[in-house]
Amino acid sequence: MNNAELENWHDYEVSSRREIVSLLRQIGEKNQLIRMLVKGESDVAVTSILEVDEDSDTLVLDRSIDPLQNDRIVAAGDVRCETTLDKIRILFTAEALDETSYRGGVALRADIPPTLIRLQRREYYRMPTPVSNPVRALIPLPLELGGGTGVFPLHDISVGGIAILDNRMQLNTTIGQVIENCRIELPEIGAITASLQVRNSLDMTLLNNKTNRRLGCQFVDISRGALAGVQRYITKLERERNARLAGLA
Repeated sequence: MNNAELENWHDYEVSSRREIVSLLRQIGEKNQLIRMLVKGESDVAVTSILEVDEDSDTLVLDRSIDPLQNDRIVAAGDVRCETTLDKIRILFTAEALDETSYRGGVALRADIPPTLIRLQRREYYRMPTPVSNPVRALIPLPLELGGGTGVFPLHDISVGGIAILDNRMQLNTTIGQVIENCRIELPEIGAITASLQVRNSLDMTLLNNKTNRRLGCQFVDISRGALAGVQRYITKLERERNARLAGLA
């Protein structure tokens, strides 16, 4: 979750202080675990909200069980936080972090964030792409395979990313690696360009005993225009699916 991703989700930003305080309190009351990204995915702490004090503009968070990690959190000052509330993804930045006393112990304090991102489940809904009119992703190949560009069909798509079918096992499956300058051709919408970060990889055995690989990727550095194109394409697929279901009813 980097600056580019937060910029992508700008349209889902909550800036109402009353709503922010309410959401944070609900997260605390429901004891929702929070992933605190100290230095990205390489340094992650699990915490929870202990108290939200609107009067002092303070958010109290539980400390990490690792003392050295607590030192890194305080040294960082600002960290990214990610959690869920009623199946809704919540992203925010904990700023001005420092140690504080809390109920006879030590905890972490931060400023109540001025904004947060709230992503409804629908925003991450993955829509299978049609076999009859497949979506193609043109992805740069690794140099060890001679470079160039490979063409890969999509398994599904969401505004958060895509799943690619790599039946020739050409792409690097290293989790976290970023593939830049990927072009995705959306039928009747147009082509978009974005970087893709590998998030998961799954090798599947098909009914004919052949092996296929599904690579789950997250959009990185995608422009608002490109994101709007993805949303339009998903809406188009939903309309077509609903029309088919209505015809079968």
